[in-house]
Amino acid sequence: MLQEIRQQSCELPCKVAKLPENKNRNRYRDVSPFDHSRICLQLGTNDYINSSLITVEEAQRNYILTQGPLPNTCGHFWEMVWEQRTRGVVMLNRVIEKGSVKCAQYWPHREERDAVFEDTNFKLTLVSEDIKSYYTVRQLELENLSTQETREILHFHYTTWPDFGVPESPASFLNFLFKVRESGCLNSDQGPVVVHCSAGIGRSGTFCLVDTCLLLMSMRKDPSSVRIRDVLLEMRRYRMGLIQTADQLRFSYLAVIEGAKYIKGDTSLQESWKELSNEEDDPPEFTPPPPLPPPRDPYNGKVEPSFFPEIDEIIQPMDIRSVGSSQDPELRKRNIENPQPPPDGADQPDGYTGIQDHTSRAPTKSQQQHEAVEKQELPEAAEQPNECSPVPGTWSPLLTNVCLCTALALSAYVCYRAYFH
Repeated sequence: MLQEIRQQSCELPCKVAKLPENKNRNRYRDVSPFDHSRICLQLGTNDYINSSLITVEEAQRNYILTQGPLPNTCGHFWEMVWEQRTRGVVMLNRVIEKGSVKCAQYWPHREERDAVFEDTNFKLTLVSEDIKSYYTVRQLELENLSTQETREILHFHYTTWPDFGVPESPASFLNFLFKVRESGCLNSDQGPVVVHCSAGIGRSGTFCLVDTCLLLMSMRKDPSSVRIRDVLLEMRRYRMGLIQTADQLRFSYLAVIEGAKYIKGDTSLQESWKELSNEEDDPPEFTPPPPLPPPRDPYNGKVEPSFFPEIDEIIQPMDIRSVGSSQDPELRKRNIENPQPPPDGADQPDGYTGIQDHTSRAPTKSQQQHEAVEKQELPEAAEQPNECSPVPGTWSPLLTNVCLCTALALSAYVCYRAYFH
């Protein structure tokens, strides 16, 4: 279904995002706001920020979906929050994920308490921080240093939603969503809520899609008339690529189905979601992942990598002693009688199984004749293999000794006949 949604999504112009002067304001080259729905900044000569306004008229909901701020766009981010009269920011990613920076630290640490963005003349102060097991709610104070006016901003930070993945359960996600709803940040009398992850399309799209569908179901007489697919297609008219993976789309359906039970009048569900989410537990300790081991290079850079790298890994440890200096490729294939699988975690190209089938194929008549000739030449070229690891195509020590004794006996017999006759 996600593939169909991608094909049916409209491609609208995003020329402003592609301008050279805006290149360093985009986190990803392939995620740009459409020209017709982009947020325009009011201060300065450049009004560009990678943000899109999504409007759902029937639900009376407005969202600003944006990328995770870059170090050079943090001031623009808070300028947008101020100009759009936003009261709540929903952050669905961590600053560092899997060893990669996904977002700049655009709010002050607890030790700093405040941060000043001189390029846009705003000051941000951390007032309080409520840390739960999988999300954190921060109360911030945003001050416009030009007018000395201040506003309260609520920062809802979901801290356990993996990149390209889904939350642990619909219950934990719905508990978080209803926390945001209860704050009033999503109400129509407030400015549009700002929702972001790293690119502002995957996790952000999931959050907005579930909230919109649940709101529409509560407003319509027939909740079953809400089609999630159509709602997503409508939202994609305002920002490209919303919902990035099939898992995110599947999770959206599960969350809407679970949330619909609350809409039908089961008000005890909200307490149930809170209990199931274990929000009062201690948050997990996030330690940076260990560095990846360096890639293995069995040839020490002396041989070009093959198109199928695993073939070299199979052939390289084989000690091909049966044919001396022969370079016949057919012989190399026959020596791979039991290819070993690539090491755990190694990438396997699509042709890996095809190679295994080729090496296990029965030999042709010409190959059998070739093998017979090789067996006759084998005693001259064979080297003595290690007894503990016989190599395919070589003679065992027992067979070698038998042949040697036979040759000596025949030589003695020939000498005897020649001497006496």
